[in-house]
Amino acid sequence: MNKYDLIVIGGGPAGMAAAIAAKKAGIDDLVILERDSVLGGILNQCIHNGFGLHTFKEELTGPEYAEKYADMVRQEGIPFELDTMVLSVEKIQDSELKAVTVISSKLGVATLTAKAVVLAMGCRERPRGALNIPGTRPQGVYTAGTAQKLVNLEGAHIGKEVVILGSGDIGLIMARRMTLEGAHVAAVAELMPYSSGLKRNIVQCLDDYDIPLLLSHTVVDIKGNEKLEGVYIAQVDDNRAPIESTKKYYPCDTLLLSCGLIPENELTGGAGISIDPRTNGALVNESLETDMPGVFSCGNVLHVHDLVDFVSEESARAGEAAAKYIRHGLGEGGKSIELKTGNGVRYTVPCRINTANAPDLTHIRFRVTDVYKNVSIIVKSGDTELIRKKSQILVPSEMVDVILKKDKLSSASDTIEVFIEEVAE
Repeated sequence: MNKYDLIVIGGGPAGMAAAIAAKKAGIDDLVILERDSVLGGILNQCIHNGFGLHTFKEELTGPEYAEKYADMVRQEGIPFELDTMVLSVEKIQDSELKAVTVISSKLGVATLTAKAVVLAMGCRERPRGALNIPGTRPQGVYTAGTAQKLVNLEGAHIGKEVVILGSGDIGLIMARRMTLEGAHVAAVAELMPYSSGLKRNIVQCLDDYDIPLLLSHTVVDIKGNEKLEGVYIAQVDDNRAPIESTKKYYPCDTLLLSCGLIPENELTGGAGISIDPRTNGALVNESLETDMPGVFSCGNVLHVHDLVDFVSEESARAGEAAAKYIRHGLGEGGKSIELKTGNGVRYTVPCRINTANAPDLTHIRFRVTDVYKNVSIIVKSGDTELIRKKSQILVPSEMVDVILKKDKLSSASDTIEVFIEEVAE
């Protein structure tokens, strides 16, 4: 059968949560498409704990969290196709249907159609080529996620003397993991003056193992021909330019790169869907619908989250919205409100709100541009203040979630601004 009401692209936590929510909302004719050989996505290699506290009220490892959702997919009788790569998503001309072209050993090259599509492809790591690090290209340089897969899933021993560039959560977790495997982690270097990982991971993965975190430092050179021999690390100035006099050599056989995640949006862009350059994810409205009607985006393919629990919660909302679209369409004729970012706010999700479709509580999620202490989060439309919320500290590594009540939208103009303001002493 090649015709569906709903196709969910991605069988990770986002895709499974969206499919389960759509099924519970009455959509029976749906399918999950997953390129890997198992459901669960990246969670299958995240064997550390810390997952599920919000969703299941218990602490789980990544595979345990994934298994709970995979079990729910099977209990709900939701079909899924594994080892299936999606090649393109297109709107069928003069039709509300979308065409999804796939390739697999089971289906060959096939085109599936659906009334609605949920994009839940997750994200990927920023590779060395995007970091412009000078030096040779020896064996021993890995992205942190690749190292995690090799160590956790394949039981590989990748090195004994390790340096990590970037303090993203995967890099911090791999600092601990490599230590537990018997390696010595000499340092974690971070270009920015603050860590890009969660505070709990700094404490549990670095502080607890006496691994130094070098803020405002970066790798400026890589040495070694066939195998990595060492790296030079230098402090950077306020313009992030290396300070030559601070350069120090660290002998090592392994360099892990943990320098950010990028939403996996080739399908999105190929479909002609508008991309937000601030997140590299789709521009979406309050229903997590893109500017291609009936195509929704959620999870890390929309914007990189700090906790998988928030991925699941957001993706369930996308599944419910897709179900509503399939059953009777989303409302039309409401007022369209654009969300703009002000001082200290890097982006917002959603980027626009249609009052006809706005739920009773609209989540506005964003990240800040710097570390802020003793500030107020303000959501304002014209001269009308819709939300004011005090916060003792805001950091770029942690998402902020403010909730806008629907009755507040009646007093809003055609724009809403979200910004940070210092609290007067």
